[in-house]
Amino acid sequence: MTTVCVEVAVRDDPRLLDALASLELQERRPDRVLIAASPATPAELLTSVRDRFPALPLVVRQYPGGVVSARSASLADVDGRITAFLDADERAPPGWLAHLVAPIENGTADFTGGPTRPLRPPRNAVERYSVLLEESIYADLVPRRVTYLPLQNTAWRTERLRELGFDPRIPFAEDHDLETRASRAGLVGTFLPDAWVYHDGASEPSLYRWCRKRYRYLVAMGMSLLKNGELVGRLSEHRRPVAHPLRYLEAAMKPAALLHAWARWHRVSTPEERAARDPHRSTTARGP
Repeated sequence: MTTVCVEVAVRDDPRLLDALASLELQERRPDRVLIAASPATPAELLTSVRDRFPALPLVVRQYPGGVVSARSASLADVDGRITAFLDADERAPPGWLAHLVAPIENGTADFTGGPTRPLRPPRNAVERYSVLLEESIYADLVPRRVTYLPLQNTAWRTERLRELGFDPRIPFAEDHDLETRASRAGLVGTFLPDAWVYHDGASEPSLYRWCRKRYRYLVAMGMSLLKNGELVGRLSEHRRPVAHPLRYLEAAMKPAALLHAWARWHRVSTPEERAARDPHRSTTARGP
């Protein structure tokens, strides 16, 4: 059987212990579990990890920056022909890993991903909107275009993952950028409805803080769409609206987020990257 490394990135989240407990119960046991911890992760939590799970093949490493930076830096330390990602706020049922890696092992896919299910009923309006939004992504977007798979429940051929890497300029939408580049490189991605995990979405009582977090994601997603020349296609894409009042607030944030994304992408990108996604400039450069 192919060796599998499960990576769990964490930043000061005690739910990591529940995620690891679910890995301990997998029918297909991981050959290695890499904890990619940011410096903000308390030493007490990492000590608990080592003490409570002696049966898991754990490797605990700390990397600079947040969760996204930790994932990027950890690619050099991933050990296994397949790398699977599980977030600290997720819990996997016993059959999860076997379902997730099967298409890669049998040669029909280069990367795979599954959906999430809420661990418990939502406790407030923000949680309710987040649950509906995730359901919409997996029901409407991912089956049509696998590049919309959130990274936290995916598996990859490790060598191809290392070749592609993460773009540090696009945190919070690094999964869309990675999967878009993977598809353009000819890699085959497969959505697996049976490879689901529970998601323990943290309650966010502050609407202002939720708006800041959501706006940050919208800016990052805008940057990924601009980088990969997919903005026009995304704007014209039909998507069933989420039946919740907060969708109007998110819609109001999108124009400002897109302008912000455009300004930030033009600040961090190279002229060659911008020209590659501009059909008029590219044609002009090549001549008639």
